[in-house]
Amino acid sequence: MKHVARKRFGQHFLNDAAVIDAIVQAIGPEPGQPVVEIGPGLAALTQPLVARLGQLTVIELDRDLAARLRSRPELRVVESDVLKVDFAELAARLHVPRLRVVGNLPYNISTPILFHLLDHVAVVQDQHFMLQKEVVDRMVAQPSTAAYGRLSVMLQWRYAMENVLFVPPDAFDPPPRVDSAVVRMVPLAQPADLGASLLSELVKSAFSQRRKLLRHSLGHWLQAQGFTGAFDVQRRAEEVPVHEYTALAQAVQRGRQAAAVQ
Repeated sequence: MKHVARKRFGQHFLNDAAVIDAIVQAIGPEPGQPVVEIGPGLAALTQPLVARLGQLTVIELDRDLAARLRSRPELRVVESDVLKVDFAELAARLHVPRLRVVGNLPYNISTPILFHLLDHVAVVQDQHFMLQKEVVDRMVAQPSTAAYGRLSVMLQWRYAMENVLFVPPDAFDPPPRVDSAVVRMVPLAQPADLGASLLSELVKSAFSQRRKLLRHSLGHWLQAQGFTGAFDVQRRAEEVPVHEYTALAQAVQRGRQAAAVQ
């Protein structure tokens, strides 16, 4: 029986053979590698992946699709909302130090999934995701561009990222109303050492009034933190590169730690 795409799950099933082949080539799976696919759907990507890998772990929320996938012995099926999956626990269960994570992510919750995986970056070797092209543009955006924002800073702090493939709407059934793209995300070996929640708080404040100078937003936040160091707030949020945001967050973090021991 044909599976009907469920709108509440944001389902759009990839069915273009050339695009599927290009994605698999970009991922470059090798036999025995611990690959986890998020949202396998009708197994368009699952099939060529498992053919190369031998075995594949898949995370599927739709119980009807999970039941279909479970009938295949070469698949380990985790029937769950991906936002509830502990990837560190999953890596331990598979007896591997790090996972390769791939998937055509549901566009309606793609950003929460990216931030959820950011919390588990220590057990990730790399990530290849199909996303709305606009989201990928924001992820890889450089300073002083319209697409550069909170998502750019938070993800570029921990990953080297590359837009590797453009995917048109007609590669899917049903076609989404937006263009798509595939992004490669490789965790940085030595990211700036700081807390994700602190950087998130800082960057959220900076971009809360992105059309105004930072003295109207981040400047007030820094004052509230008791920050007395030097930082140029006579710029707009989009003009500040990632390394300056992370260095500022580290300085604020040191200030908080010093205050805590007094």
